[in-house]
Amino acid sequence: MSSVIGLLIVLIIGLPQWVVNLTGQREISKGRMCSGTAIKGVLLKGKINFCQECGHTLSERDIQGKARPYCVNCGYIVYLDPKVAAVVLVSVDGKLVLVQRDIEPAIGEWAFPSGYIDRGEKVEAGAIREVKEETGLVVEIDGFVGVYSDIRSPVILVVYSARSVGGHMVAGDEVRDVALFFPDELPPLPFRHDKQMLHDWRVLTRD
Repeated sequence: MSSVIGLLIVLIIGLPQWVVNLTGQREISKGRMCSGTAIKGVLLKGKINFCQECGHTLSERDIQGKARPYCVNCGYIVYLDPKVAAVVLVSVDGKLVLVQRDIEPAIGEWAFPSGYIDRGEKVEAGAIREVKEETGLVVEIDGFVGVYSDIRSPVILVVYSARSVGGHMVAGDEVRDVALFFPDELPPLPFRHDKQMLHDWRVLTRD
């Protein structure tokens, strides 16, 4: 019982600043903006202290060759799953849409529209939703650029090419500005996979 009470206290105290999700990660509760390696907010590897099944304190055990959080009370194993995010390279009259970020990391810098995919949401639908939320544009996905991941990040990026089919370009709540840039005149891009994504987009769309 004391373990359960402790878990409730931790969650209640932590909610104003942190949201603990079912993948075992912690993410800042303000916003969901993707960074290209950590989306709409800063996504960090979190430590889970209590079992979500019985509330008992977790220990660590080697399971399938990897140290994993383990509950000695009920046998529950915590698998720290990755986060999935969509990034969209949107074309408008030969230019690319970039947003100026208003959330860390890389606050104030220009980046491609991006965001977390909700559980149960189709990735393509989430990509379209994120573009609308950040830029005001309604887009239609017209190509698949690639999937990007890194052992240093829990985020898997699914990247699409899209074209604008409606809406009005306006900065959303989590961006300072939205603007169009020629592909050869982009401002410095802040994230690890940006250069490769842009290269792969060029290969996809050059015909």
